[in-house]
Amino acid sequence: MNWNYENRRIYCADENGELLCETTFVRKEDGELNIDHTYVNPNMRGQGLAGKMMAVVAEYLKKNGLKASATCSYANTWLKRHEELYPEILSQDMKD
Repeated sequence: MNWNYENRRIYCADENGELLCETTFVRKEDGELNIDHTYVNPNMRGQGLAGKMMAVVAEYLKKNGLKASATCSYANTWLKRHEELYPEILSQDMKD
């Protein structure tokens, strides 16, 4: 998959430009990110794409020295489940 990195979002689209999946985030006042939305195209659901996307997001955060929390319920659950793999990206808000 070809991942696209833009200001406040990471996404993947097919060769026709149709959105396959997307994660959006906002920068908080303290400089950390809040993952506020995840999306998977209905035609792609049930194939593990959301988890793959979150792994890409986690690697992006790690590579860029960023920390994140998540108000998106899926992202929040994923981050907590993978806390041991990515402890350096978790905001203190996620640990409290």
